[in-house]
Formats: sequence, C-alpha cells, structure tokens
Amino acid sequence: MGEEVKVFGYWASPYSYRAELALKLKGVSYEYINEDIFGNKSDLLLKYNPVHKKVPVLLHNGKPIVESVVILEYIEETWKHNLYLPQDPYDKATARFWIKFIDEKCFPTLWLAAWSPENEREKVTNEACEYMKTLESALNGKKFFGGETIGMVDIVASSVGYFIRVTQEIMGLNLLSADKFPQLFQWSEDFANCSIVKESLPPRDKLLPFVKGLIAKYQQDNAKA
Repeated sequence: MGEEVKVFGYWASPYSYRAELALKLKGVSYEYINEDIFGNKSDLLLKYNPVHKKVPVLLHNGKPIVESVVILEYIEETWKHNLYLPQDPYDKATARFWIKFIDEKCFPTLWLAAWSPENEREKVTNEACEYMKTLESALNGKKFFGGETIGMVDIVASSVGYFIRVTQEIMGLNLLSADKFPQLFQWSEDFANCSIVKESLPPRDKLLPFVKGLIAKYQQDNAKA
C-alpha cells in the first residue's frame, strides 16, 4: 500500500498553496481537499487542527501537520529528493531568516497597505516599501532566492510575488513594480512563469473577482463599525 498524503486547503489561500507547490516540486502525489473556510469547516479539519482550525493541514499516513512553514520543513525532511533548502548550515539558517522576515514583516505589512483606510495608507505603504527593498537585497542578482532553482524562500515569497500583486492591482496601488523594485519584480515574473508554479497557482481570472469581493465586504463592514 502506498503512502497516504492529503492536503486540506483553500483554493485562494497563499498558505495552503505553499504545501501544494512543495509536494509538486518533490513529485509527491497527494489528495487535495478544499475546505469551506468562510462557511462550514469540515469535522476532519477541526479534528486535525483543533488549535487554530485553519488550513493548510498536511495529513501524512494519518498524522496531521499544521502551519504552512512547519509543513514545508516536514516535506523537505520526509522526501529527501529535489531538496529546496540549502544543505550548508549557514545557508540554511539564512534561508530560514528570510522566510521569517517574509511572514512576519513583508506579507502582513503589504496586506495591511492594500486594505488600510486612505488616511493610514501612506504610512503603511512606506513601511511596506522599506521591507520590499530589504527583501530585494536577498536576491543579490540571483534568478530565484534559492539560486537557479526554486527554493523554500521562493515558495514562501509567492505570497508577495503573486497574491499581493493581484490585490494591489484591484486597489490601484503601485507596491511591487518594475520601476521601484526591478529585481524583485523580475523574480515574481520568472517564478509565476515556471510551468510547475503556473499549474499550481489559483487562476488569475478567478482570483481577481474573489479578492474584489473580500475587499468590498471589508470596506462595507468597516463603514458599519
């Protein structure tokens, strides 16, 4: 009997997308279960992630692993081929630093800049641009953060390179652009155009109206508050 590998995710979630892309890079077959995270979460999701009750959840031979970065680490350590973390201890530590920087600084601030009220947007946008400048420095002339091939930093940075670009387009912002951040913008183009990435990303024509709906609901709720 083969291994049981399942991913509980949501089609538009940048976090559950990470788990799927990692498995595809490894060539690991898996079953995908799309959760209704805005409606009725399944009993299995609540069972496997009782603490946060969120996607993604990786189920491997009946054992649940939660939190996207923890899942990426688990996948890397479980399937030893097509490695996406450096083997050198210093390089691995550096990659983990940038992963933490993206998840704790870049992505939250960019998201906030896109959704902030107009009177707060300039301050948050300036902060986001500083983080983008710092992140761009990590490329240092490389095609991907991992060098010539996609690595774990690239997988995590997809939240900035793809999902935020869709959001900023809807909001009429100019955060990640070829003029402001040429290396980072080119990286986002190269990343999104990789065949294995392209087949995994949520379709843009489906993601755009979905995000528009989220933004409209957020603005409506804020107007009532």
